[in-house]
Amino acid sequence: MENIVNNLRIIRNRMKYGCVKANRNPLEVRLLLATKTVDSERINFALQQGELLIGENKVQELKQKCNAVKELNPEVHFIGHLQSNKIKEVLKWASCIETIDRISIAQKLQQRLVFEEREIDVYIQVNTSFEESKFGVLPNQTIELVKAVSKFKNIHIKGLMTIGLLSSESTEIRKCFQLLKRLQEDIKLLNLPNVEMNELSMGMSGDLEIAIEEGATIIRVGTAIFGERIYSDSYYWNETEQIG
Repeated sequence: MENIVNNLRIIRNRMKYGCVKANRNPLEVRLLLATKTVDSERINFALQQGELLIGENKVQELKQKCNAVKELNPEVHFIGHLQSNKIKEVLKWASCIETIDRISIAQKLQQRLVFEEREIDVYIQVNTSFEESKFGVLPNQTIELVKAVSKFKNIHIKGLMTIGLLSSESTEIRKCFQLLKRLQEDIKLLNLPNVEMNELSMGMSGDLEIAIEEGATIIRVGTAIFGERIYSDSYYWNETEQIG
């Protein structure tokens, strides 16, 4: 547990100095704890250190972990690929879905929300790196998707989300984040209903400073806080999963 305390301190300091360098208020950037395969005890411990926001990729882990940490009442985002047959379960636990990337899933989400007589916040996931291995709407199709989803009264679009290019070239990583920022600004000008477009969820432990410089409001960090995962990224971003 001492490692978690130290790791949180390191990430928080990096975020603080990143904001100072970018001339931004540190309060503008939130830390999301990515809880991939992390056991409930360690999540609870991190929350007890003052963290407020967690994100989970797998629906089957979402229920178990949220039950275990509910006394601490964290804000919970779903950050995995959303399948239509899992919408009902996700809505039981998450207050925000960061991975809406196609109109078909938005339609089914809207239908369920109407049935439950509730509303939810979402982000539109954009594939800014143009990698086939990643989910997300293509940048040149993003505005049309936002326009279409904005017509669903029970879905409130709060911003955009992306996974930056996994590269040692900071220039290439920055291009991904700059692209997301430009899309945000273009969408704001449209003044669409149910669209606020104030949030940019982008940046992880390896590129958080760049993300902050380019306007990130949420940084997603898991491994650098909780330690190495036992599964590869393909476990969380599996393109072969059924897209309902």
